Amino acid sequence: MIFIENEHIIASFSPKGAELQSIKGTDSQTEYMWSGNPDFWGKFSPILFPIVGAIKDESYQFEGKNYHLPRHGFARDMEFDYHHINEQEIVFTLKHSETTLKVYPFEFTLSVRYKIHGASLCCTYEVSNPSANKLLFSIGAHPAFAAPLNKQGVYTNYYLQFNKDEEITFHHIVDNLISDQTTTIKLKEGKLPLTHELFYDDALVIKDLKSDSISLLNTKNYNGLDFHFKDFPYFGIWAAKDADFVCLEPWCGIA
Repeated sequence: MIFIENEHIIASFSPKGAELQSIKGTDSQTEYMWSGNPDFWGKFSPILFPIVGAIKDESYQFEGKNYHLPRHGFARDMEFDYHHINEQEIVFTLKHSETTLKVYPFEFTLSVRYKIHGASLCCTYEVSNPSANKLLFSIGAHPAFAAPLNKQGVYTNYYLQFNKDEEITFHHIVDNLISDQTTTIKLKEGKLPLTHELFYDDALVIKDLKSDSISLLNTKNYNGLDFHFKDFPYFGIWAAKDADFVCLEPWCGIA
C-alpha cells in the first residue's frame, strides 16, 4: 500500500487504477472510505477513463474499425507508474500501450495527482495528447464514502447536503444505458436523505447540477465530510444494493 500523510490525515492508494482506498483521520482514526467488501462492491474509488458509463454492447466504431470497450473504460484495472513529490503529494501516471490501443485507438498520458492540504485531500486529473491526432475521451471519479462513519448509527441517519440546489432531476439507467426517463426530487433545505431503496434502480445521473459542493452529514453527530468539485458538467450518485456507502461521482463526459 502506498500512502501520503500529514498531522491531520493519512491517505492510502493502490497503483492498480491509481485508486484511493483509504482516508483516515490521524487523531480520531475515522475511516472515511468504503471498506471495499466484495460481497457488495469490491472497489473503493475507481477512475473512469476513457469513457464514463457504458456504451451499447460495449462496442463502438472509429474510422471504420470496430473496438470493444468495457463499462467505465480500462484505467481502473491497469497498473500506474507513480512517484512521490513529497510526504504529502503523489502523482500516478498511465500511458497508452499496445494493450490500450487494441481497445482505444488514441495515444494519451493520464496523470492523477493527490495532494494533502491541511485536513483535506485534493485530486487532480490531467490528460495530455502526445500525438498530432485528435484525442477523444471522458473522465470521471467514483469514490465511495462510508455511511455510517466508524459504524456509528445507521445508513438512514445520513443525508447529502447540496450547496446550490433546491431540487435534482436525474436520468434513469435502463439496460445499463442512460435513458431519457427522468425523476425530480425536491430537496428540503438542500438535503437528500439517504436510503438503500434510493439506489435499487441503479445510479442517479444528473446532467444539470448547480452545486459544486456536496456534504455527507448525519442527524446524530458531527461526523461527516465535504466534497468539492469544479467544472464537471455531469454527476452521478450511487450505492450497491443495501451497501453502507454512497458514491459521489463528478464526470467530464458521459457515454
